[in-house]
Amino acid sequence: MSTPKRFFIENLTDDETEVYLDGEEFTHAKTVLRVEEGAEIVLLDGTGKEYSAIVAKIEKHRLLAHITGVNVGEREPKTPIYLLCGALKGDKTELIVQKATELGVSRIGVFSSEYCSAYINENKLERLRKVAREAAKQCLRSCVPKIEYFSDLNSALKSADGYVNKLFACEFLERSCGDMSRLTGATAVVVGSEGGFSHSEYGLACDLGFAGISLGRRILRAETAAIAVCALAAFALGELK
Repeated sequence: MSTPKRFFIENLTDDETEVYLDGEEFTHAKTVLRVEEGAEIVLLDGTGKEYSAIVAKIEKHRLLAHITGVNVGEREPKTPIYLLCGALKGDKTELIVQKATELGVSRIGVFSSEYCSAYINENKLERLRKVAREAAKQCLRSCVPKIEYFSDLNSALKSADGYVNKLFACEFLERSCGDMSRLTGATAVVVGSEGGFSHSEYGLACDLGFAGISLGRRILRAETAAIAVCALAAFALGELK
């Protein structure tokens, strides 16, 4: 039996018995997934709740769903993971957002830095949010990671204030100052763009309480490094067990 299709919807409350799904999510349901009347679906309000529903009626621009139950999703991470990554060329940032979402990252910050040659505008940022939304549905999460953009590294690093662990992946480090195998508590990890980081940027990170980490003897592509760091953090925090 296939898993019911999942859709994000705004302004949903526990006492509602009927709700309309419209906009982009409706278009995806009707034209891509070809949801029919009588189908079971799951509606997600972004707070972690999952509403079971039956499609009662499909109209030209919306569908009516009858709510049959509500539960709290069981696949959200117990410990917050915050990924800060440099903007990458092409669609590589989208790949990072997709995989980080699947790995249980709670928040993603994309930033520009000294050696970064890519840029982010509002359209690209909205595209990243859409990628995260689709990835969340695919991996059966109940919430979408928050995605934001920082125009400089300093602002990005300061956004991680309050995290218990703050790790800064740097390709020129010979050894790690932080230990990714013994993480407990909310964790922020930083990975650079294709050009990596300068020594002054590493110094800035250290001044702001980040511990430098090495990812081994081989130089990884930026997108590989970001995904690997997320996976290592998730495993250490018990999210992959």
